[in-house]
Amino acid sequence: MQLHPYIDHTLLKPDASPGAIEKLCQEAIQQGFYAVCVSSCYTRLASRLLKGTDVKLAVTVGFPLGTSSSEAKAQEAAIAIDQGADEIDMVLNIGYLKAGLTDEVEQEIRAVKAGIGGKTLKVILETCYLNDSEIKKACEISEKAGAGFVKTSTGFGTAGASIEHVKLMKQSVGKKIKVKASGGIRDKETAIKYIQAGADRIGTSSGIQIVSEA
Repeated sequence: MQLHPYIDHTLLKPDASPGAIEKLCQEAIQQGFYAVCVSSCYTRLASRLLKGTDVKLAVTVGFPLGTSSSEAKAQEAAIAIDQGADEIDMVLNIGYLKAGLTDEVEQEIRAVKAGIGGKTLKVILETCYLNDSEIKKACEISEKAGAGFVKTSTGFGTAGASIEHVKLMKQSVGKKIKVKASGGIRDKETAIKYIQAGADRIGTSSGIQIVSEA
């Protein structure tokens, strides 16, 4: 299986330097990855480095906790698009979801989507903190609010992606929106298992290792 088109080549470490972002973008271009995924402070830099290539730029919003105000998330997303982002990976408000404040969660996703227009919105559920019912509800809300993807994890929670959660998310959204598996995917065999389980995109900082495996 050709994995390059599935991969969002990711660097979201708090100590990521401009030089490391430059290396990330160069690798993504060389390997033909679908996108790079970076923190919003590096939007301008990554956009410049990827200009004229087929590699998309995904930028995180409200990352990694999801506890920024809705207004701050919407503004961060709009700024990222203005600076060259193609996609937004936003963390939903996990506390609101678990408290049953589904209207507030939906309104926040809608606000972010409104600020980015036709660009792709991925909603990070952080599934390690949710039960199956909450995952289903988060998928339903994300779809209703206009998201293009639901995504498993930030990589900063107590656990990353799981095959079971990806299958559940795929079942919850059907063919209407897509699923991104992210968090702890470090080898080719694991990446293939997630794709077979229903993942349309793989978020990983181990993209080079994955595609280099025989």
